[in-house]
Amino acid sequence: MINIKELSKSYGKTEVLNKISLNFLKGNVYGIVGENGAGKTTLFRCIAGLENYEGDIIADNKPLKNHLGLLQTNPYFFSKITGIEYIRLLCNARGMYNIDIERKNIFDLPLNQYASTYSTGMKKKLAITAILLQGNDYFIFDEPFNGIDIQSNILLTEIILKLKELNKVVLISSHIFSTLNDTCDEILILKRGEQIKFVQKIDFHNLEQEMKAITIGDKIDLLELK
Repeated sequence: MINIKELSKSYGKTEVLNKISLNFLKGNVYGIVGENGAGKTTLFRCIAGLENYEGDIIADNKPLKNHLGLLQTNPYFFSKITGIEYIRLLCNARGMYNIDIERKNIFDLPLNQYASTYSTGMKKKLAITAILLQGNDYFIFDEPFNGIDIQSNILLTEIILKLKELNKVVLISSHIFSTLNDTCDEILILKRGEQIKFVQKIDFHNLEQEMKAITIGDKIDLLELK
């Protein structure tokens, strides 16, 4: 469980999150959606302990950051670290030793190559592999499906469903609604740093239609395509 109470975050005079209160339960997958700048990534960074904030974040396991795997939108890698060294580094940080990393290389990555030379999709798959092998209880995936191939999208979807089965807490942000529909139990909508509503799985179709109507409007007609 992750319980968030009255979470607020500002950068100078710019308020990014305004009194967010949420409860994320074990064995559930939560989608976080909103326009660019809605506060999704900032919320994730606060939960992961990477930002100072006002309010409270409480979890079953303490400290939360030691039991949480965070996939950032653009994972960072040192210039002279190989894929296998990166995974070993993150696993060792969690006290996970003697892991057969080569056997668990499910994305078929070139592990002996410098991670900095990987493509965008390969970097994301390397970061995903590392946090999965850490033995975490909580997972945050910030735009996990962007930039990876269709086969990896399918595999990642099944991984997320397996984490749900294992009673983990999983948070996902994605601009690809179909991936949320395939994996999530509930979707939280953020707008300008405020929580608008939670939508249950039974109402996902209605939410998708609502989002399409708001996003598209008469914009296509304005192009006067011929």
